[in-house]
Amino acid sequence: MNHSISYKVLATALSLLVLMSTLSLTVEKHFCGDRLVDVAIFSEAKTCCAHKTQQEDKEKKPCCNDEIEVVKGNDKLTTNSFDDFDEIQKQVLVAFTVSYVNLFESLPKEIILHRDYSPPLLVYDIHILDETYLI
Repeated sequence: MNHSISYKVLATALSLLVLMSTLSLTVEKHFCGDRLVDVAIFSEAKTCCAHKTQQEDKEKKPCCNDEIEVVKGNDKLTTNSFDDFDEIQKQVLVAFTVSYVNLFESLPKEIILHRDYSPPLLVYDIHILDETYLI
């Protein structure tokens, strides 16, 4: 019982590790002077300088600063197909698969004759009527 729970926890942890190692993120930070105003991971950071036009964007306050950090994930995962193996590796893989599949035999189908039979309804308790008791 304890092994199955630990295996499930370990499998979940390893799958999360693979997911996190391949995930790429962009972290945007907006500073006003030395003070951090907003941090955004999946969207743009809100600015404290409310500029509406492009000309005003070019003339930003010198105190405002935006930082963008890109965290790249691993995108060089390799997947092998059956054609990538050598001939010997293919033969061993096929032999192992065939021998493993043949380990399990299907059970013969048993015919249960009384499966659909319903017993008669018990109207009287026969043991009490006949006064027969097991000692």
